[in-house]
Amino acid sequence: MKIDILTLFPESFAPFEESIIQRARKKGAIQINVIDIRTFSKDKHKKCDDTPFGGGAGMLMSVQPVYDAVASVKKKSSKVIYPSPSGQVFSSQMAKELAKQKHLIFICGHYEGIDQRLIDIFDAQEISIGDYVLTGGEIPTMAIVDALSRFVPGVISEESLQEESFSNGLLEHPQYTRPRVFQGREVPKVLLSGNHQKIKEFQLQESLKKTKKVRPDLLKGEK
Repeated sequence: MKIDILTLFPESFAPFEESIIQRARKKGAIQINVIDIRTFSKDKHKKCDDTPFGGGAGMLMSVQPVYDAVASVKKKSSKVIYPSPSGQVFSSQMAKELAKQKHLIFICGHYEGIDQRLIDIFDAQEISIGDYVLTGGEIPTMAIVDALSRFVPGVISEESLQEESFSNGLLEHPQYTRPRVFQGREVPKVLLSGNHQKIKEFQLQESLKKTKKVRPDLLKGEK
């Protein structure tokens, strides 16, 4: 999979040089290119914002540099993503669907966002990571790319995907490691039993218990 990220702040994506994403990039499972939108500005000062028609507080990103930046990498098969508070709320299922794409282009908005005509021209999918507003699109883009990368073949093991939160519609069960007793709190004895059937049953019950407490909305379809 190839991912092009268009941003005014390329240095924001330093975390992609670390950990699982870095390893996936090195072995070729995923390719991530970060592109500075300012390099496409035709303004002599590389200005990339302008006042919105109709007035209102704040500025909008200039149309020309964003358009040219997208056009420089877009192919017929490319899918353009615009992280936005007004988009569809991101989910694990959406991450799986995006991971099937061959080429994704992310536009990181700033100020009051981007011109609607850019969204229309490129048929950009607006995606929100929650009901709140951030100062720019870099953090949402990192979250979406990190999440979808997990479903790209070769990034992480299939076993890990099957056992994490949302894989079966529930939150993941609590996890424990050494020591067996820490500050008076013991690891549940069933996890030390070696009885894999009992362990699976216990983990499922713990997943249900946690989901009911933290995310009861996930169980609305359950009886």
